[in-house]
Amino acid sequence: MTNYTLRIISISCLFALLVACGQDEPAAPNISFEESLQQQLIQAQPGEIIEIPAGIHELTRSLSLNVSGVTIRGAGRDSSILSFKNQAQGAEGLIVVADDFVIEDLTIEDTAGDALKINESNNVIIRRIRTQWTGGALSTNGAYGIYPVQSNNILIDDVVVIGASDAGIYVGQSSQIIVRNSRAEYNVAGIEIENSTFADVYNNIATNNTGGILIFDLPNLPVQGGRNTRVFNNQIFGNNTANFAPEGNIVSEVPAGTGMMILANDEIEVFGNNFTDNDTTSILIVSYYITERPFDDPDYDPFPESIHIHDNEFNGGGNEPDSEPLQLLQSAMNGQAIPDIVWDGTIVPGKTADQVLCLGDSNSAGFVNLDASNSFAAPTFDGSIHNCSLPGLSVISLGSAL
Repeated sequence: MTNYTLRIISISCLFALLVACGQDEPAAPNISFEESLQQQLIQAQPGEIIEIPAGIHELTRSLSLNVSGVTIRGAGRDSSILSFKNQAQGAEGLIVVADDFVIEDLTIEDTAGDALKINESNNVIIRRIRTQWTGGALSTNGAYGIYPVQSNNILIDDVVVIGASDAGIYVGQSSQIIVRNSRAEYNVAGIEIENSTFADVYNNIATNNTGGILIFDLPNLPVQGGRNTRVFNNQIFGNNTANFAPEGNIVSEVPAGTGMMILANDEIEVFGNNFTDNDTTSILIVSYYITERPFDDPDYDPFPESIHIHDNEFNGGGNEPDSEPLQLLQSAMNGQAIPDIVWDGTIVPGKTADQVLCLGDSNSAGFVNLDASNSFAAPTFDGSIHNCSLPGLSVISLGSAL
């Protein structure tokens, strides 16, 4: 081979090398924020923190997490916003089935269904979260803002819930629960504890809902026997928003203007609350029979029992009841306001009225027994039989981890 040929080969190789070096690396695939976030949730490891940066992040499908020990953290609920206003797939914004879960400092908006659902999970912390439907109080809004169900050891702290067509904060079929320092506004039910045990609900604001705080026990659910809930030191005022729940939902029967409603639940202590300007009444205590809904659950107890109401403050309210029996009562009272505490008068067979309801030092509050089991024939206003007290319920402690 001649020197000339060698030079040609060398120049050709050098040219090929230069061309190769000048080529760009293959471009990384363009992964959207939504795809990246769901990928992080799928690939998460216990102990991992998933950061949601500041900004409005548009999402089109539900997110899910099934790994325990994960924290989802935003830059603040007014900064990190997950918007589902164009949601095309799924119902929930985020559904979690995982223990030792923390979510904090972000907002979830305009989901097709529930904003944040926690299912069958233990040791859950939800704090400094906002859930909201931004179009106002509409029956097409999702049912629940914050929705732990069949879970244990739940802390809900310093959250804001707005616009749910069922309940802003709903804890169902669960045990060991704290809901505190939160604001529920323009929901059908502001805060609802349903078919659950051992709950403390305190230092919250419930306003502009249809009903401020509901404590329910319902039939035909896997977990029943709701009991041991303390509701204390809450501000419950102006809950007069017209009921916008979809027809058929149990909360569609809550009268607008209800401060608090206890339905078929047992061992409830209500104290230190301020009830102001709830147009139907401040506190309504009823059996499930008041709904006139049939049930065939042989294990269900439809009666409230051991309700202890004491040391609350009542201001105004009861002037425009959203309930036919209460409207008839008001007419019979020559237009006077409905009393602060309304009991339907239904008694567990074999028990006495004071075993259902004790009013402690609430003698200064207005009271009426509606005599509902006798077709509302003879309401009575004498609360002296309820001048009794019950032992205080125990403080809920979730342990140092929460």
